Amino acid sequence: MDSNSLNHIINVTERKNIVISGVKKIENFDTEEFLLNSSAGLILLKGKDLEIIKLDTISGNVSIKGKIDFIEYINDNTNKKENTLFNKLFKWTLMFN
Repeated sequence: MDSNSLNHIINVTERKNIVISGVKKIENFDTEEFLLNSSAGLILLKGKDLEIIKLDTISGNVSIKGKIDFIEYINDNTNKKENTLFNKLFKWTLMFN
């Protein structure tokens, strides 16, 4: 399947499980953060005790379990003012409070 034609869907269940389709590549991951390259762009996922429970590289589906705290699409052309530490912390706090 051509990675440009992958459908992109995110399904989160009770902040404990997430299934992401349209994933082209897992750029980086650990138990607190995943960076995924998807057909819709880069996705940053943050949480606690995160782990891959299923990876289907042919269809581009990734299932992750753990406590999901934050999901963000990363735009390569972001304004540097938007990327200050204070703005990131403030944005993160608003997302899941």
